[in-house]
Amino acid sequence: MKKQYGLIWIALILVAVSVSMYFVHYLIFHDTHHIFIYMVGDLAFLPLEVLLVGIVVERILSRRETDEKISKLNMVISAFFSEVGNPLASMLLNATPQKDLIIENLDVNASWKEIDFKRARQFVEKNTSIGFDGMDIPGLSEFLLKKRAFMLTLIENPNVLEHESFSDLLLSVFHLTEELESRPSLTGLTSKDAAHINEDIKRAYRNLIVQWLGYMQHLKSNYPYLYSHYLRIHPFQLHPSAVIE
Repeated sequence: MKKQYGLIWIALILVAVSVSMYFVHYLIFHDTHHIFIYMVGDLAFLPLEVLLVGIVVERILSRRETDEKISKLNMVISAFFSEVGNPLASMLLNATPQKDLIIENLDVNASWKEIDFKRARQFVEKNTSIGFDGMDIPGLSEFLLKKRAFMLTLIENPNVLEHESFSDLLLSVFHLTEELESRPSLTGLTSKDAAHINEDIKRAYRNLIVQWLGYMQHLKSNYPYLYSHYLRIHPFQLHPSAVIE
């Protein structure tokens, strides 16, 4: 409310200054004809000024701000995959009997184009039958609990909340962590409880891979040297290795 009153006072002061300047002009030249000519000319240009300043310039500044946010957020996403995402993806891959099928569809290479990334995302979204019955649940819980403090620092970044898919990924991983932590024992689970946890794992898997594909596509377009590195170490291949042979 105080801010609105401040703007009103500023507007009134500016109007008063403008009227005073016109009045001084009249006192000096006694020529209302030119005063109204310039006034009408200024008013005629006002819509164009609003267009240029209020729309075009604002859009340019807004786009620049958005690009800066995206750049900062991609640094956060990169840190997430280095610390959590890639090890988690590797654990998930080794826990499913459909490992070969996943590698066949997600083994990103240098020749991939936009259509290949799109096809990979469709594979993840459509193949809902992929299960993780071979998962070492206690080991998964231990890993996620160790990484929880790191992921909490990511949430503190205000840019993360503006990225819906990455927020969904973090939320699904946090939910899985809480589900595992809240159980007194992760051995000897009932069939219903094991099925419930498996669904939580599948949700985290889908969000993880969709975000990973988007991140890899971003690297391919903007950072070829990082893309080259991740092509060699990403977990969805038979023998990931940073060594160039």
